[in-house]
Amino acid sequence: MARGGVGTAHGITLQQLRYFVEVAAEGSITAAADLLQVSQPTMSAAMKDLERRVGRVLLRRSVRGAALTEDGIEFLGYARQVVEQAELLEHRYLGRPPARRLLAVSAQHYSFVVEAFVRMVKASEAAEYAFTLRETRTADIIEDVRTLRSELGVLYRSDFNRKVIDKLLRDSELVFTPLFLATPHIFVARTNPLASRRRVTLEDLEGLPRLTFDQGTDNSFYFAEEILSTRSAAQDIRVSDRATIFNLMIGLDGYTISTGIVSDDLDPSIVAVPLEVDERIEIGWIGHASAPLTGQAERFVAEMREVVSSFGVEPLS
Repeated sequence: MARGGVGTAHGITLQQLRYFVEVAAEGSITAAADLLQVSQPTMSAAMKDLERRVGRVLLRRSVRGAALTEDGIEFLGYARQVVEQAELLEHRYLGRPPARRLLAVSAQHYSFVVEAFVRMVKASEAAEYAFTLRETRTADIIEDVRTLRSELGVLYRSDFNRKVIDKLLRDSELVFTPLFLATPHIFVARTNPLASRRRVTLEDLEGLPRLTFDQGTDNSFYFAEEILSTRSAAQDIRVSDRATIFNLMIGLDGYTISTGIVSDDLDPSIVAVPLEVDERIEIGWIGHASAPLTGQAERFVAEMREVVSSFGVEPLS
């Protein structure tokens, strides 16, 4: 018997899969119809017929748009693969131009992710694309990937948060793939007195404002983007975006603890100084256990590895 009260039939069309991928990307049947230059009734009918054929309710419709159901999340992973492979065949053997590229990434606030994203966009052969990079909270990264709002996410694990993060990933049927191991550094402005030091200790940081990324209602120590989150600081400032945290480093001589990878091109006013602690930071990407990455997502991962290598850090195999 079909799940969700939808009748079963056979024969999914490639056009239906393309429509479905766009509806999922736009979060709206109407927006996807406008993008693909078809009528809203045509798009809506195609989605209903797709659900009838697969015997699943794939979309949860409301006045605000169309959200994926749990079945829709699983189906999208396979639909993306089929559509991408079909487009590669058409490009190679029929001479058709590359199709509109799609990719959404959710990540903690890392400049190497931004640099890899820039490289990926520049290297794209498509005349049209819809790429999304969300720098967001740790819990939201996991939820974005779980619901396939983003195809992959970038975050870190440490000895302190590993058990909690791994349990959340298992419960969400996601897998963590290590990208590289980093030794902790502080990020400070070039004008900061510590900027010229070869390395610093925790004692050197006393009296300086500690800058951290706000985690909202999930403001658990385990979700913090910075290691040593349980360590108290007399002056503590939480922010929501990377531009603000860098401005506060410059304006207040504040610091944050991160990977040590900072781009001179993207962040010329900030330097990284090694921090003398025994901790290690394991950066990696997360994706669905049952859905392989699309080619576009694989290209983004490859760009991340290239960026990391350019800073003298050996990517993990």
